Amino acid sequence: MTANSRHPTDAERFFFDNNGYLILENFLNKEQVDGLYAALQQVIERRRSPEFKRQHQPAFEDRLDTANIRVMHLLAADPLFLQMLDYGPMMAYVHGLFNEMPHLHSTDAFYEVERGDYHGRGWHIDGIQDGFRNLKPHIPFLQFKVGYYLSDMSEPDQGNLTLVPGSHKALVDPDAQAMQDQTLFDGALQVCGGPGTAVIFHNAMWHTAGPFSRDGGKRVMLYYGYEHPWMLACAEQWRYDKAFLRGLSEAQRRFFHGFVFDPPEYRWG
Repeated sequence: MTANSRHPTDAERFFFDNNGYLILENFLNKEQVDGLYAALQQVIERRRSPEFKRQHQPAFEDRLDTANIRVMHLLAADPLFLQMLDYGPMMAYVHGLFNEMPHLHSTDAFYEVERGDYHGRGWHIDGIQDGFRNLKPHIPFLQFKVGYYLSDMSEPDQGNLTLVPGSHKALVDPDAQAMQDQTLFDGALQVCGGPGTAVIFHNAMWHTAGPFSRDGGKRVMLYYGYEHPWMLACAEQWRYDKAFLRGLSEAQRRFFHGFVFDPPEYRWG
């Protein structure tokens, strides 16, 4: 990486600080997208199986047999998902905009192909305890959310991630009636992008899945969440067994709290 291609650039920092998000087009190449897409399809099939359901208690278990699916806790499901945990080009943004020592917060994926009945509808901000609202008036930057588009979402109205630029700095919540408007309220932006587009945003950004009215529309995307190393705001780290944890590389282990290992590892910072 040359000095001229280091990220985040000053322009990206300025945009992110003021708007609360960045859209990174063509961030993943076709080979990466195709591999992750196929891996996700295989994960869905495995988690639908009675054997998996007997051995585990998957999140959103009641939606695994529907056309529109959400799956979580992906790192052990396929090596490709684990590789994306510390994917170098994205780590440049995580380190440059968030924290040099990030921890894993969460992983999940959406696979949605039918209009009407789909996940994610409803405006919200991320974080436990109702989006860290007890820390208002300015909710601090506590989680770094990364979304990867695996399907072609260059056109709107297929459940696209929809957000309100700058809303991470808002002192009040959006109008409750406006948030129920199916046409989306003024200022809402549907994030459009082709396969391989990456989107990063602040935890206090107001966002939702947009309308899904497009014939033939499809939303297939991955989410990775990172948090500060002194936080423990999600139980995902306990979803992985000892065999998986033993197989992590030294670099990957740094994304986990030391106490999940046997024997525990000392962490500072």
